[in-house]
Amino acid sequence: MSTSENLPEIDEGLYSRQLYVLGYEAMQKMATAAVLVSGMKGLGVEIAKNIILAGVKSVTVHDQHDAQWSDLSSQFYLSEEDVGQNRAVVSQHRLKELNRHVPVLAYTEALTEHYLSAFQVVVLTNSPLEEQLCISDFCHANDICFVLADTKGLAGQLFCDFGERFVVYDASEAEPVSAAIQHITQGNPGMLTVACEDKQGQGHQFENGDWVTFREVEGMTELNTLEPRPIRVAGNVIVTSFSTCLCGWFILEIGDTSSFSPYKSGGIISQVKMPQQHSFDSLRVSMRSPKIKTPDAGKMSRYHTLHVAFWALHLFQSKMKRMPKPRNQADAEEMVKLAQTLPTAQEPLAEDLVRTFAYGCTGDLNPITAFFGAVAAHEVLKAASGKFTPLNQWLYFDAYECLPEEEHGVLLTEEDCAPRGSRYDGQIAIFGADFQEQLGKQKYFVVGAGAIGCELLKNFAMIGLAACEGGNITVTDMDKIEYSNLNRQFLFRPQDVSKWKSEVAAAAIKLMNPNVHVIAEQNHVGSDTECYYGDEFFLGLDGVATALDSLQARAYVGKQCTKYLKPLLDSGTEGTKGHVQVLVPFVTEAYGHAEDRDEENYPLCTVRYFPTAIRHTLQWAQKQFEDLFMTTAETVNKFLQDPSFSETQETEALTMLEMVQASLQEKPHSWGDCVAWARRLWERLFSHDIQQLRYNFPPDHKTISGLPFWSGFKRCPEKLDFNFSNTAHRTFLLAASHLFAQMHRLNVGESDAATSQILLDLCPLPFQPRNGVHIPATDEEMQRPQGCRDEMRLAELRQDLARLRRELEEQDALISSRMEPIHFEKDDDSNSHLDFIITAANLRAENYGIPPADKLQAKRIVGRIVPAIATTTAAVAGLVCLELYKLVWGHRSLGSYRSTFLRLSEPFLNRCQPHSPQPIYKCHQKTWSCWERIEVPGVDEKGEEITLKGLCDHLQTEHSLELRMLLYGKAIIYARFWAEEKREKRLSNRLTELVCAAAERESKDCRLLVFEIVCENEEEDAHLPPVHVQLHPMKGKNE
Repeated sequence: MSTSENLPEIDEGLYSRQLYVLGYEAMQKMATAAVLVSGMKGLGVEIAKNIILAGVKSVTVHDQHDAQWSDLSSQFYLSEEDVGQNRAVVSQHRLKELNRHVPVLAYTEALTEHYLSAFQVVVLTNSPLEEQLCISDFCHANDICFVLADTKGLAGQLFCDFGERFVVYDASEAEPVSAAIQHITQGNPGMLTVACEDKQGQGHQFENGDWVTFREVEGMTELNTLEPRPIRVAGNVIVTSFSTCLCGWFILEIGDTSSFSPYKSGGIISQVKMPQQHSFDSLRVSMRSPKIKTPDAGKMSRYHTLHVAFWALHLFQSKMKRMPKPRNQADAEEMVKLAQTLPTAQEPLAEDLVRTFAYGCTGDLNPITAFFGAVAAHEVLKAASGKFTPLNQWLYFDAYECLPEEEHGVLLTEEDCAPRGSRYDGQIAIFGADFQEQLGKQKYFVVGAGAIGCELLKNFAMIGLAACEGGNITVTDMDKIEYSNLNRQFLFRPQDVSKWKSEVAAAAIKLMNPNVHVIAEQNHVGSDTECYYGDEFFLGLDGVATALDSLQARAYVGKQCTKYLKPLLDSGTEGTKGHVQVLVPFVTEAYGHAEDRDEENYPLCTVRYFPTAIRHTLQWAQKQFEDLFMTTAETVNKFLQDPSFSETQETEALTMLEMVQASLQEKPHSWGDCVAWARRLWERLFSHDIQQLRYNFPPDHKTISGLPFWSGFKRCPEKLDFNFSNTAHRTFLLAASHLFAQMHRLNVGESDAATSQILLDLCPLPFQPRNGVHIPATDEEMQRPQGCRDEMRLAELRQDLARLRRELEEQDALISSRMEPIHFEKDDDSNSHLDFIITAANLRAENYGIPPADKLQAKRIVGRIVPAIATTTAAVAGLVCLELYKLVWGHRSLGSYRSTFLRLSEPFLNRCQPHSPQPIYKCHQKTWSCWERIEVPGVDEKGEEITLKGLCDHLQTEHSLELRMLLYGKAIIYARFWAEEKREKRLSNRLTELVCAAAERESKDCRLLVFEIVCENEEEDAHLPPVHVQLHPMKGKNE
């Protein structure tokens, strides 16, 4: 039996999004790895949760100690009733529910070498230094991957040792790149010029050190048989030897080609991912000379101090038999003394940082354990799979900017941070009891209860957000739980499938912390739901956290937060990449006006006639599906319903009407008719159209400048010959037949024998080249009008369709001729949708000599599926909550906040200061940021609502602004150019009367009015801030 046959099957339904991150091979390797996680405090349970969700072979959780009150601040699978019970035993009961494919065991004895030898990966958390060193030595000597993770207060450390000969099979998340070849020189090194595929000329995506192979090169054919070889980007080299001058963005050095035959034309250069061997030091060796991973060399000294601080803490515990007391000055000084005795790798010791570390190292924070638990878990997955570049070898992180700013005047004391026998003692040890009370009174809106939403809600419950009287979390999500969600959205279980996400998530966090106040709703958040989430709701909030896929929805929420001056915590992930952005009124920039991620569209001419990659043929195949089975049916139905349809069509009228004509003439009555139609379709797409293209542009065709037409990114295609015994041919034909029958509402049976006989009886017409067929060679040509011939054909079509319609009316067949539009659905493998698109794309790829796509790759591209994995979402959610701490403190310094970008595949972490708000409003040399507004009291001294005249008077008196025009949304409320009678009538109206008339809503909904104004004597480029009129104090929906 082959090795691949020994590998376990992967549950595609469960792991569908993760498969796009890791791939089949890596996941199959992972599923053979037994993992031990020692230490079931908050950090340990986070690591175990993430690797169980990912799908390793088995997880054993180990702990010899019982749960304590302080554990509850971060350990989400411990409750108050579990205090005094073994942490591993209690955790195992909850963890085993996460993934039915992963057995979870509990172990409570001491770790021996014999016991450790059964595991492929060993993870230590909450472990003394002597134990760490001994287990590390054993693992290093026995090729067991070793991961050490620890968090203390607002700081954390991570160490990896995967042995001296660890092989990485796929170092990066990026798909291998390829490019068409324009030219290759003979020389040492040979210079290869990449063909430019679009007029923007973006160059290639190759990097120094990439390994590549070559195929389809003509002339210099020796390249086609070479083993993979490394390349180098040529930098500023200029090549002019073939009448073109190109810079290094297009030039690659490919090694010695001086002895090869001269290059003629064509060819593809493709990146090959080569195995990489990594060598790691043991913990004992690395402690004294640590290799610390950081993208910011300026922070290396800080991280060396943290390395020493963690080491000194082990010495402190060994000497004092306890942890340093929170905010205890004597203990902090003792820590400094111990740190001074340790080697610092020639880096200066930052004593104040050691003191800060000592003040809070007894604390246990959920956001820190969530972040480090995610990063550590991803390193475990690398160890188990050989996928992605492992950490080399230490990672340090701190978030001491979460402590109160000096300007607050808050001086935390030992008394403030002393334990109180509370579930929040681990957090109180760092921030004090008063801050805990502030957290409990917060009112937050969480938009989305998917992967990030689940992690955020868990974190919020653990830190005690909205857990006191007056606090509240409102979470909304309009989706129900699907089976594939269970791989990342860890609050859900198999029995929850088809239930509302928000309701299940809210109930789950109530089990974790019964004191949290949470309301679950199922509403979309947008302009159409402002009756739910309007003035009262937003004005009653302390902040908003988004957990949304849609950039458009996130932009709407961001706009509302700007309007109501509410801070926004925004985050997102794609595969191992993630980001966190905090938007604070008057401190940072506001959320950008983003639109939904554009579909990855390629030049039309490339997709239709000159594809070079499988993504082009997949886009072409999806367009064929939509045109044949959706647009056709919708267009025919419109024609049947509307007698004037053919006369009113203007844009793309010829194509639309030809579609209607063909559909009405090809109406099937049997399975044989459907097969015959599908066979003709096959012949047209993969034979006749290709032959017509070659007729227009023969293989030896030259451009106007005398260069070969079929060169660079243009590949000369070959026709295909139909063969029903060919799996791809048969799959396409059957899928097309089924879809054609469904579109025509025809219930038919099928059998291979009957289909084969139908095909034998068919005699497809041979190809006859058509003169006068225009095939554009560029996108510019595709945009040019085709002239009067189209007008003549259009007139003929309209006459013919009018006749067809009369015949259908006479036969009383208008209704029965209606068709069923078929909308693409990626998640149903039985509906023939993917079968049609994948086989069409691969047959088209075969025409052009392009490597085919597998089902997984094709489904991701055509379904526009965003790759996702639990580790990234957990890391992002932990970082979000660190920013939340700062918002609750009320930090006003821009330098206190962090925007974060991470890529766990490397791992890479970049935390930077957000951008400050930029001026966007201007008038008379004065500028304002997006957070600024002109505030006007909505009631006068008598307590009555002001009129439009009252607003005008206030603007004139308080701001020296003479109103020329007032707008509410797009509606003009007042304009100086109106007749005097109309102006005077408007001036006497109350604002709500004018707004409600313009917006067609009841006045009771009006709480905050936002107007745009244009004033007299403004410059041409003037743009004043909006006017905000608050009508009266209000109580929010969330109170």
